[in-house]
Amino acid sequence: MPYLIDGHNLIPRLPGMNLADLDDEMRLVDMLQEFCRRQRKQAEVFFDNAPPGGTRLRNFGLVIARFVRQGRTADQAIHERLERLGRTARNWTVVSSDKAVQASARARQAQFLSSEIFAGMLLEALDTTRRDPGDQDSVSMSADELDDWMNLFGADENNPG
Repeated sequence: MPYLIDGHNLIPRLPGMNLADLDDEMRLVDMLQEFCRRQRKQAEVFFDNAPPGGTRLRNFGLVIARFVRQGRTADQAIHERLERLGRTARNWTVVSSDKAVQASARARQAQFLSSEIFAGMLLEALDTTRRDPGDQDSVSMSADELDDWMNLFGADENNPG
């Protein structure tokens, strides 16, 4: 399920990130790119207060950043995006802790997650200290296991070819 994310609602929920930082939006986009790559998902992230004359939409592969011009809010833009999605909105998950955004998602039968819950999911997915048990760099086997495999495939010590 792809995500519609209220970016400025999510940033304060992430450790080490602050809305006052100059690069907060791009740091979030970078995190979302890696998250989406690992989860095989797509996301659209909405940011308030786009500078006048700036690009309002930037495509970063699996992540699309939408910069909402002044005079409108990301909340309004998410609501409008859900409206445009129509019946397919039920295939999306909205990420925001804003009650009005959640109500808009509910009205369109979209799933929704609070920013706090999604921040936890994002951090867990990006945690490089955790390893997938099936993701091993090398596999070792005992001498007996090696002998069993050699016998199974008919390899002979004296005739390796």
